[in-house]
Amino acid sequence: MVCSPNVNIDLHIHSTASDGSLTPAEIIARARHCGLAAIAITDHDTLAGVTEAVNSGIPSDLKFLTGVEISTAPPQRFPSQGSLHLLGYGINPDDDHLQKALARLQNARQDRNPRIIAKLNRLGIGISMTDLEMQMKDAQIGRPHIAAWLVENGIVADFDEAFERYLGAGRPAYADKYRIDCEAAIKLIRRAGGAPVLAHPSLIAPEGDWRLEDLVARLKTCGLMGIEAYYPEHTHAQTQAYLDWAQRFDLAATGGTDFHGAIKPDVEMGVAGGDFHVPYHCYTDLMARIAPQDILPMAPNTDGTGVLKRDPVA
Repeated sequence: MVCSPNVNIDLHIHSTASDGSLTPAEIIARARHCGLAAIAITDHDTLAGVTEAVNSGIPSDLKFLTGVEISTAPPQRFPSQGSLHLLGYGINPDDDHLQKALARLQNARQDRNPRIIAKLNRLGIGISMTDLEMQMKDAQIGRPHIAAWLVENGIVADFDEAFERYLGAGRPAYADKYRIDCEAAIKLIRRAGGAPVLAHPSLIAPEGDWRLEDLVARLKTCGLMGIEAYYPEHTHAQTQAYLDWAQRFDLAATGGTDFHGAIKPDVEMGVAGGDFHVPYHCYTDLMARIAPQDILPMAPNTDGTGVLKRDPVA
């Protein structure tokens, strides 16, 4: 897919540190090729890709935000299928409290994979962890990698069918996992100096008659600072509703493609498909909510670590 010159930013990108197919360095190179002005690497439950990107050096013509996507459990009053995902932007990758919480989530993700494999085996699908590890090499294996294997081996036609038939919540090969409480995750992101943002709200599947708008209002009282209004799977009406909520609840409206590279081949960085794009003001609006004294140039430090040094927010 050809990158669009009209697309400014992409604040939802996954690297090989979680379930993407491009390394952090390759993501930076691709973002520059696509003419993007700002990006954020937001790997699932890990900051390894962010640290690798910063250590490799961020070009001066590309704005770069540290980021992470955290799998959380919704508040008790708002039950839903699967995880409620929070994006954390502008965080300190060295924050000890956040790193410990992410380590527990990564372990839960790894423990889940054998249970999914066992269920697929019982369904007559001959997949093994060895197959995935050989194919994915150093990637943090998760459901998208299993879905890719199912596609490549002709079990399903595409990525969506893999989740609809086998891997999605409530499907025969689905396995649940530990999730951190979303209110605790918001506090962790804030403590690490970052801005917590509700990811792809249209993908949240309520169980019961509660309203998504009420969940956003509740999370705002817990410290939520933004909502991902621009997302490829949002309809125009949904995007407009989320933009309205952002204004009503004083939240930053952010956006991104949820780029995974070859794992989702129909989604290009900054583009996704059709006329989708994320306006540059989403980056500036988000940055305005991160305390100016916490913002440092996205480049290696003089101590050679290459990791951003920021004072945590209490």
